Amino acid sequence: MKAKIIGVGSCVPDKIVTNDDVAKIVETNDEWIRTRTGIQARRVSDASTATSDLAIVAAEKALKASGLKAADLDLIIVGTTSPDYLFPSVGCLLQNKLGAMRAAAFDVSAACSGFNYALTVASNFINNGAYRNILVVGADTLTKYLDWSDRGTCILFGDGAGAVVLTATDSGAGILASWLKAEGDLGHHLIMRGAGSRDPELKGKHGRFMTMDGKDVFKFAVRVLEESIRAVLDKTGLKVEDINLLIPHQANVRIIDHVSKKMGLPNDKVYVNLQKYGNTSAASIPLALDEALADGKIKNGDMIVLSGFGAGLTCGANLIKWEDSNA
Repeated sequence: MKAKIIGVGSCVPDKIVTNDDVAKIVETNDEWIRTRTGIQARRVSDASTATSDLAIVAAEKALKASGLKAADLDLIIVGTTSPDYLFPSVGCLLQNKLGAMRAAAFDVSAACSGFNYALTVASNFINNGAYRNILVVGADTLTKYLDWSDRGTCILFGDGAGAVVLTATDSGAGILASWLKAEGDLGHHLIMRGAGSRDPELKGKHGRFMTMDGKDVFKFAVRVLEESIRAVLDKTGLKVEDINLLIPHQANVRIIDHVSKKMGLPNDKVYVNLQKYGNTSAASIPLALDEALADGKIKNGDMIVLSGFGAGLTCGANLIKWEDSNA
């Protein structure tokens, strides 16, 4: 059995923060941000909106598209590093809000790689027969952890959520290969030091804000994005030219352009929407998947690669043979 995506949904906050808006609070400008990142705007949640608030909307949309009910779900997995609370998990919050009381639920913490990690875990649960119907969500509200005086991070991130519903299939379609990797020795290059057990009272130098060594993360990203794509292709015997659409983590257009050009992937085979949303962390890939479907970029039988990287440092990819939900 393989895991097949039968429903997709997404959600972003209403508030749009443009590059010009950011330029009012930190020394930068629209051209500087666009030429270095490709980002033109990002969505920012208000003080009353938590990660689960975005996740529940995306989950409900995905469930509706799948034709399943919450009671049909066996498991809920949420990829996030900005949960509502240290515990309970966002997965458990969603289980309650959805009324999916038969489903087990937990979170996966792999930052921007979180959706690929969660999707891989879910796929394996279906492959081994443990579960049949699984909701996978990627959701983050990292703007709540930004130092808005730090130009290296505040220009990059936005908030959002994306969700997919998986079910078991023997059609030969679905998730054909997955690949995950971590390089923990590089973890200090992208880190949120405060609020954990090492600094629960936020007394440290950086307090509650994330910090990033941009150049080091960039070097990691361009290396492992290609590595992850080639890894899932190698597992299936496919070649780069067999890819119909690459949906990479939406972090920086220069990373995406560098890798796609090096691999010989034309622009029409690479989906990019970061100009509208910025880096939405674990939400990035499912949000882009939802929009790619709505834009008619995905057809029955297409080979789709989802590939991302994030704090940890982590990376992961999934290769999907797309099958329309009514097939």
